[in-house]
Amino acid sequence: MAELAVYAAHPEKSRGRVHNEPPPYGRNQFQRDRDRIIHSTAFRRLEYKTQVFVNHEGDLFRTRLTHSLEVAQIARAIARNLKLHEDLVEGIALAHDLGHTPFGHAGQDALNECMRDHGGFEHNLQSLRVVDHLERRYAEFDGLNLSFEMREGILKHCSNNNARQLGELGERFLKKQQPSLEAQVANLADEIAYNNHDVDDGLRSGLITLEQLSEVTIFSEHLQKVKERYPNLEGRRLIHETVRRMINTQIIDLCSHSEKLIAEAGPQSIDDVRKCLPLITFSEGMKQQQLELKQFLRKKLYRHYRVNRMSAKARLVIQDLFHAFIEDPGLLPDDFRTDVNSDQPRAVADYIAGMTDRFAIREYRRLFSIEEQSL
Repeated sequence: MAELAVYAAHPEKSRGRVHNEPPPYGRNQFQRDRDRIIHSTAFRRLEYKTQVFVNHEGDLFRTRLTHSLEVAQIARAIARNLKLHEDLVEGIALAHDLGHTPFGHAGQDALNECMRDHGGFEHNLQSLRVVDHLERRYAEFDGLNLSFEMREGILKHCSNNNARQLGELGERFLKKQQPSLEAQVANLADEIAYNNHDVDDGLRSGLITLEQLSEVTIFSEHLQKVKERYPNLEGRRLIHETVRRMINTQIIDLCSHSEKLIAEAGPQSIDDVRKCLPLITFSEGMKQQQLELKQFLRKKLYRHYRVNRMSAKARLVIQDLFHAFIEDPGLLPDDFRTDVNSDQPRAVADYIAGMTDRFAIREYRRLFSIEEQSL
């Protein structure tokens, strides 16, 4: 790894773990975190969790797993350019969606509504709950016992009420401070990945067209450049060439603008970073282009009637499962039934949030279908 900047996160200066452990052999603390995330059950489940399109709708659409891998690749590229810790930024990127429900944002919204009187549900906070409590792999502690810096990066958003319950990890939300630059990079890499790859998946699905996207500045500019250079290019190659140039342009803009902000602020440590305004950002021009793209995707893709139909089904599945488990906790597996004694709604939410799309559908059939094969 290249020499780190003074304002980067340094594993030997980590704030440590909740449970003390001997130092890792042959790898640094952030590598250990990253490896634990990759080997976790929650990470494997991401393969069958919706990004935009339910997994069984097509083999080539993004899932939460492929999305997380793409975020990690983009994040590492940015971190390397800014001399930040690549293992830390990769680990945050790989873990950022571990708490996501089945069926994407429709599933999250449905579960949040079910939990409205019980503290609500937010997938970002659930990701932290997964790595802190729900993974049960180690003899001496629950969770993955990740470093403070990794946990800080995973927790992107948090209400003040929840922050007060998180001790040191929640302090930055109460003090209006920033996380490490590695955490900020992972957050923006997530935005780059889902905006551009949703364009690709939307075109592949046929729900949006090249003609529609030609009205979006960042896409139309790159599409025109590709057509000028490769006049005979068409089909998937034309789309891929355009999307990859969009991604590259955004990475370059983010790196160059962030370098400027860092130079102006002059942080000399990660603690200085936390006291600054956000230092990893796009230029104003790129922010406007990003906003235009987001608005297009929200209107033309995320609210497309075919996506809405699947979302409606997802909400029904989540709501019915939640109410069934609340009314009869005996329907829950043994591991979650023991948690019911302390907080039944949260135990139910944990169980549902951990489901893959197809497992949630299977559970729904088991509970509400009288067909023999559903029992």
